[in-house]
This record gives sequence, structure tokens and C-alpha cells, in this order.
Amino acid sequence: MPPPPQQPQPEPQYPYGRPPQPPHQGAYGQPYPPQPQPYGQQPYPQQQYGQPYPAGWQPPPSPKSRVGLVLGIVGGVVALVVVGAVGLWAVGTQSTSGFPEAEYRLTLPDTVLDGEYELAKDLSHPSGRQLEEEAEGAWDARDVKATIGQYTPLADGAEGALIVSGMYGRFKNTDAARDNMLKGAGEAGTITVVVPPADYTPGGSDITISCQVVAQKRAGSEITYPICAWADGNTGASIAELTGASVGQDAEDVDVEAFAERTLQVRSEIRQRIS
Repeated sequence: MPPPPQQPQPEPQYPYGRPPQPPHQGAYGQPYPPQPQPYGQQPYPQQQYGQPYPAGWQPPPSPKSRVGLVLGIVGGVVALVVVGAVGLWAVGTQSTSGFPEAEYRLTLPDTVLDGEYELAKDLSHPSGRQLEEEAEGAWDARDVKATIGQYTPLADGAEGALIVSGMYGRFKNTDAARDNMLKGAGEAGTITVVVPPADYTPGGSDITISCQVVAQKRAGSEITYPICAWADGNTGASIAELTGASVGQDAEDVDVEAFAERTLQVRSEIRQRIS
């Protein structure tokens, strides 16, 4: 008797109307590895939540944060150039003779460098008192007064500061005093001298301007900027300038000779004849 005819089995139902596709099989029944993306494109790596950048990578500081870095270090620069000026005149041999007449003094005008910077803070009294006391007892200084100020840029959106730290009175041994100013600033605090001092006579002037380039680290960034100094029979000062470009700047990119010219101009604007 022939077997009864088989009834057709109902087809299984799958979501979305398509059965699952088995993986491609290679030799020995192993699935093929994933196929590469066309044209060499790789799939994007999966980022963990809260980690928008690869590990160890930090975005560059924004212009606003650069301003914060510069302004945050200005106070320290003021203190350091003052430290350098304290030992300014403690050179030579103690004597009561041979001092020049007092003909010039240092002032803090409202603006310097043809209006590029305006006076923000006159620090002569709080920061200069110790400087005056120590310099007055020095071997090569008489009738000492301090002039210390912080200037900020006038242009809209400009960032940075110009620091003036100086004294006026009656002085001797001015070459050694100028060298001591830069040496004192370079040995103070967190400053590192990255370009050693050199002498300049900008524009054929008979005034010697000594300059160096220093660096300081703050908040993981390095700020590199120039310091220049002069000294004569009545006045001596160091000038430092920090800008937004100072953040992360290479020492060899600092135009020291140009800043020596700017320092000579500052000298001409703040050094006034005593009436």
C-alpha cells in the first residue's frame, strides 16, 4: 500500500518578512572575515561617552585662554623684574664722591610707544619701597626713587602687557648695573634664560640696550618673551613685553633687536629732564 502523501509544511514567519542570512562560509566551515570598506575607507572608531578626542590629545588654547595665560603671569613678571632691579646698583666700591648731578627722572606717562600702550597700574609705591630702601644703601647709588608700572594695549582685542621697572637718582658703574638687572631677573623665580644677554645700540644711538629672552611655564604652557635694560648716570630700567604670541613661541622667533629699538623709544618717553 503506497504511503500517504506528505502535507506541505507552513513556511516559518520572520520579522520584516526576510529570513536571517547565514554568514559566508570559507574553508572548513569558518566564516569569512569582515570585508574592507571601499576605497580604503575604514569605519570610524567608536568613541567613549565623554571622550570627544583621542586619549592624550588636547585642543590648542583658545584666544581667550591665551589672554588668561598672559595676564596670569604678568604679576609674576612685575615681581621678578623688581627683584632684578634690587641688586642693580650694589656694585663697585663704596664712595661718597664721583656721583653725577641729578638731571633726569623716570615718569609713567598715560601712554607709551606712540599710544600703543596705556598705563594700567602705577606700582611704584607698593612694589618700589623695598627697592628704594635697598638701593639707597648700595655702593653706587644715591637719592634713589623707584618707577614701576604696568601698561596694557589700547587697540581693540589686543592682548598682553608692557612692564616697566626702573629707578632714578644718581648712579655710577652703569655698565655693571645694566648687566646685573638682566642677571637678577634671569635668576628669579620660574624664569629660564633661553637666549643669553646681548648688547644693542639701536638706530646708531650712543645708548647701550642689553636684552635677553626668557621663558616661564604656566598651566602647562610656556610663555617666551624679551627683557631689555638700560642704565645711565640718572636712570636705569628693565622693560618686558608679553603678548598673545608669547604663548608657545619659539625663542628664535623673538625679534630681540626690534624690541631693543622699542625699549629705546620707551626710554625717550619716560625719561624726563628735572625742571
